[in-house]
Amino acid sequence: MEILRLQPAGKDYLWGGTRLRDEYGKKIEMTPLAETWECSVHPDGPSIVASGEYRGETLAEVLKKHPEWMGRKVQNREFPILAKFIDAKKDLSVQVHPDDDYAREHENQNGKTEMWYVIDADEGAVLIYGFKHIVTERILKKAVETGILDKHLQKVKVHKGDVFYVPAGTVHGIGAGILVAEIQESSNVTYRVYDYDRVDKNGEKRELHFDKAVQVMNMNIAPNVKQKPRIVKHYPGCSRELLCRCKYFEVERIQVSKAFSFSVLDESFQVIMCLDGEGQIETMDANLKPIRFMKGRTMFLPAGLGRCWVVGDATVLKIRC
Repeated sequence: MEILRLQPAGKDYLWGGTRLRDEYGKKIEMTPLAETWECSVHPDGPSIVASGEYRGETLAEVLKKHPEWMGRKVQNREFPILAKFIDAKKDLSVQVHPDDDYAREHENQNGKTEMWYVIDADEGAVLIYGFKHIVTERILKKAVETGILDKHLQKVKVHKGDVFYVPAGTVHGIGAGILVAEIQESSNVTYRVYDYDRVDKNGEKRELHFDKAVQVMNMNIAPNVKQKPRIVKHYPGCSRELLCRCKYFEVERIQVSKAFSFSVLDESFQVIMCLDGEGQIETMDANLKPIRFMKGRTMFLPAGLGRCWVVGDATVLKIRC
C-alpha cells in the first residue's frame, strides 16, 4: 500500500485561461488550459500515477489491481468521484447535469451532482445558479432563440472562499474570472442550454442540448444561494472546516500551520488537494516514504492507510466518500 501522487488530465475548452499552468505548475501543453482532472478514473480524462511502484499507470489501472484501496463503502461499485481545478477566463456555457437515474438510462454514465470551492475570483465576478423565478420549457425555448435567457437566470456575486453545492438538475454556469476546485460525481454528462453563440477553434458553434436539458432541469424554484455559516475548528498546528457533506462525498478545508493528524480507515479512500503552500504526508508505516507536495498537487490515499499527518504550511481540501 502506498500514497499515490497524481498527474492530471488537461482540457482545453475555449473558455479557459493559463492560471493552472502559470500559478499551479501544470505542465500540460494546452492553450487555453481550462480544467485539470486531478483525481479521475473517467475514460474521458484519467489521472496518471506520478510516484512510487505504479508510476506511469492510470489510477483506474491501479484500482483494478487493488479494489480494496477504494474501501468497504466503495469496493463493489465504480469509483464515485472526480476532482478538478477549473480556470474560467471566460464565461462557461449555461448548462445543467442530469441525475443518476436519467444519466444511467440515457447516457450509460452517472449523473452529476457537484460542489465548487472558490479558490479565487476577480472583483465583481458572478456565476449562474438556477433561475430568478419559475420558468417553463416554452419560456426558455423562446429566451434561447431570442438571446434573452439572461433575464431569467439568477446571478450570484462570487468571493474567494465561497462554497456552492450544485445538485443535479440545477441550471448553472461559472463566470469569467473565477478559479475553483470542483468535486463531483464521476461523470462527464453536460447538457448545454446556451453558449453565447461562440465558435470553437474550428469555427463551429458548440452543440446545444436543449431538448435533453429541459427534461432534467429544475424549473420550479429559485435556489437559495446565501452562503451558509461554516464552523472552523481550531487545533494546535491547524484548523479544519467542513465545506460540504452529501450522499456522494464529504469535503473539508484544512489550513495547516504545523501539522494536521487524521486517519484513513478501511471504509473509504481519501484525496488531498493542495490549494496553497507546501508540505508532506507522513504515515506510521516506516516502510512508506513521506510524499511531498506543493500548490496544485493532488494525492490519493488508499483505504486502510491508517494514521497520517500533513506536515508543513499549506491549505488543502480533504475529500472522502
